[in-house]
Amino acid sequence: MIKSQKLDLRDLQEIDSKELSEKGEEKNLSRELQSSQEMLDLKTVYDIPVKVSAVLGRASMHVRQFLELSRGSVVTLDRCVGDPIDIYVNDRLVARGEVVVVDQSLGISMTELVKSGADFL
Repeated sequence: MIKSQKLDLRDLQEIDSKELSEKGEEKNLSRELQSSQEMLDLKTVYDIPVKVSAVLGRASMHVRQFLELSRGSVVTLDRCVGDPIDIYVNDRLVARGEVVVVDQSLGISMTELVKSGADFL
């Protein structure tokens, strides 16, 4: 024998809201687990060394001109004062910035990240 149960609209709304709440909690838990896994994956690469280079500018010359350089010689670069410098990581352009002085050393202040399609994951 099948028992029939009478439900009104409020009962259905409660059931729906409980189901939605449970589904939302499952999604949040799933996102948290995925985020934790991604952080663990990233931690494996934190200690890999990378080469960072800052390029002020470039110049072209013949070997004869290069051999004629001596102490005090000035090589004119292809950039002007105030132009941004290129910042490379492992020989890949990743940013542009400005030269800054930190205590008695030179440093780089990044002003622009360079996104170049397939170069980034």
